[in-house]
Amino acid sequence: MGTGKRGLIATAVAVVCAVTVLAAPGTAFANPTPSPTPSAGRALAAGKDLEAVRKKLDKLYRAAGRATDEYNAAEEKADKQSAEVVELAKKIVKGKEKLRKLKDRAGAAAAAQYRGGGLPPEAHLVLSDTPQDFLDGAGRVREGHHATKGLLGELTRTQEDLEQYAKDASAQWKKLEAGRKAKAAAQKKIEKQIAQAEKLESALQKEEQERLAELEKEAANKAQTAWLDSGILDEIDGKASEQGKKAVQYATAQIGKPYQWGAEGPKTYDCSGLTSQAWISAGRGIPRTSQEQWKRLRHIDIQDMRPGDLIIYFGDASHVAMYIGDGAMVHAPRPGRTVTIAGAGTMPILGVVRPDADTGAN
Repeated sequence: MGTGKRGLIATAVAVVCAVTVLAAPGTAFANPTPSPTPSAGRALAAGKDLEAVRKKLDKLYRAAGRATDEYNAAEEKADKQSAEVVELAKKIVKGKEKLRKLKDRAGAAAAAQYRGGGLPPEAHLVLSDTPQDFLDGAGRVREGHHATKGLLGELTRTQEDLEQYAKDASAQWKKLEAGRKAKAAAQKKIEKQIAQAEKLESALQKEEQERLAELEKEAANKAQTAWLDSGILDEIDGKASEQGKKAVQYATAQIGKPYQWGAEGPKTYDCSGLTSQAWISAGRGIPRTSQEQWKRLRHIDIQDMRPGDLIIYFGDASHVAMYIGDGAMVHAPRPGRTVTIAGAGTMPILGVVRPDADTGAN
């Protein structure tokens, strides 16, 4: 194999390796919603208002949840861009190899003309000895003209393709590099929000932490009771599809595993990581983030909800859970918690979407 070929392959490998580094986990494009720096430590020392602390924690974790959704969307986009750059690198390598072969063919044609005394084919035709030689030669000349024209055209097109591939790869590379920096900044913001919440909780005495947990349960129970008192459960009697059953089985099998932002299992999950992986296990690929699940999956009336459907929470679609029947859902709640079953009405419901393949898109 010649040094030119090795150089082309080395170039492609270098591009692919660089893309792999840029697409590595742990970095995101979007800038998550910033959270205010809490001064709850001083407020707590002054008044020990645990309900205010609970609301503050909820605000911090919700902000982290929104940022996590943006991080996940950016990571999914980066994966697609990385794949495109890899394909472009492959096209560039193939294109350069094709160009080399075409140039070799053009060189061979030039060499043949040189061996013919440097005369063009038309001159040889005029010098032919017999009419039959003339006729045979005329056909060959026409064929030669077509072949030469075709070769030059192919050379031009190949060169143009290579130039376009290079432009496209450069553009994608710039996007990936900008995204890598934005992802790194976003990760720091997410971790800062979680650290602020953890610091706020750690400032509590053991008795206060226990009371805070009770307040969280009371708030959830109050919301669930209000939802059930509306009579909505009397209207919900849908049966799970076969795919829905598989998705529910997967999701409930993860109960007890820790929440971790950006995680898709198998040991840890965030909210949309759990729901997307559950449906992948059922043979149905769905969007990675709760916001994209809300945008791209078919919307279902709450009274038509059935096990396997996804419940989208809050006005910004920043949380998602899977309905499992009897007014309950399974979800990955937030940092510091594990995958668990809870009441479907414990948080403000934005709407319900259905991932089943036979339902079409919204």
